[in-house]
Amino acid sequence: MQKKHNNGYALMVELQNYEQQGISIWLEGCPSDPADVMNAVRVREGISYMRDYVFRAGELREVRFDKITGS
Repeated sequence: MQKKHNNGYALMVELQNYEQQGISIWLEGCPSDPADVMNAVRVREGISYMRDYVFRAGELREVRFDKITGS
């Protein structure tokens, strides 16, 4: 259980750093914030999220989290 907490904290710090750099964060197609993404990723066991990194003119502009669904 402790390991899961540490992973959530690391994700929160990572996303806060992105946000401070002006990089937008998206969850399931909606603008979001670090806390919402962290809660979605940590709380919903059995659901996986894929990250997409969106670059414009060679700079990271968005990080998108989308739920992975089975086909």
